[in-house]
Amino acid sequence: MQHDVKNVLYSTDLSQNSHIAFGYAAYLAKLTGADIHLLHVLEKLRDDVAFTIQAYVLDDNKRHEIMDLRVKNAEKLLKERQDSFWASQSAEDQKVRDQIKSTTVCESYPAEEILQTAKKRNCDLIVMGSHERGMSHTFLGSVAKSVLRRSHVPTLIVPLVDAE
Repeated sequence: MQHDVKNVLYSTDLSQNSHIAFGYAAYLAKLTGADIHLLHVLEKLRDDVAFTIQAYVLDDNKRHEIMDLRVKNAEKLLKERQDSFWASQSAEDQKVRDQIKSTTVCESYPAEEILQTAKKRNCDLIVMGSHERGMSHTFLGSVAKSVLRRSHVPTLIVPLVDAE
């Protein structure tokens, strides 16, 4: 039985090899005509780091600037990675870029945000990378494990191996 894939959520950690997982998301979107939703979640700052910033950066505006800069830098890196990926594709494959319907960079708890975004965007598939090697999910990173364990939609975990 075939399941329609209309919305693909691609969650990225912006690592150097994250384009490998995105390649799968783009390929599946090309085959199915699905929309692509990009997501990068900045992990919330640990309490001690947040407290240090509050204690040493007394100006509220500066403190907010510092926090906003994290998101802006991640947005910039995501755009650079996307531009680089699409520049390496054929003219025909570059048309898939038009299927990207949303790009979100936020600060949250990664697994929670991935699952909430998949639900909010009515995603039929989640695509994300894992840095660990091996077939068993015991070798997956904690975010990938948590998403796999709790997701109600198919989830494709792509190993992000280092270039050798």
